[in-house]
Amino acid sequence: MSSEATRRFIRMFHILSTAIDAQKDHLSDLDGAVGDADHGITMSLGFAAVNSRLSRLDAEQTSAGEIFDVAASAFLDAVGASTGPLYATGFRGVAKTLRPEGGTDVDVQAAIIEAITAGIKHRGKGQRGDKTMLDAWMPAAETAAKCREQQLSTVEFWTNVIAAAEEGRDATRSMVAAKGRAARLGERSLGHVDPGAASAVIILKAMRDAFVS
Repeated sequence: MSSEATRRFIRMFHILSTAIDAQKDHLSDLDGAVGDADHGITMSLGFAAVNSRLSRLDAEQTSAGEIFDVAASAFLDAVGASTGPLYATGFRGVAKTLRPEGGTDVDVQAAIIEAITAGIKHRGKGQRGDKTMLDAWMPAAETAAKCREQQLSTVEFWTNVIAAAEEGRDATRSMVAAKGRAARLGERSLGHVDPGAASAVIILKAMRDAFVS
């Protein structure tokens, strides 16, 4: 087991939870325009539950993969909405992807982004352009794969990944929702940023902060 990698991932979820909690009102405001105005609260509760569960683990006796399995279960238990199963599936995908020997290099970071994206896509049966969180996650994953091939530094990697995710998030403003509660609004969903895409960018930035610092 790699306790260094395990501690890094535990710290990542702590940073992530803090970032989501700080933006929960903004996320709920975005959701209020197209949904039930609870996305920020839901995400905050979910990641607070993850943090609580992880705080009880012994990093020396827990593998990096187990961290993401625990995160998946905790998030799913705390979040009954559709977001719960989506992120839980993504985190479980990460757990299966991580190398047994641990590590947190750029290859691993790219694999995490790709696994989360693949899990969300598989569980939600969504596509890019549906005006969902995938509009941020998919360009982030595509960019992560390219950056890994180019062997960019960690800072360059995250600069490119975040830029791609932000561009995807902003593009949702001009989309008509095809999935979720927002799809019921039809053309009225135009002009609004998707809250799931917005929270995805917050998550990715928190991941960057954990790996770059």
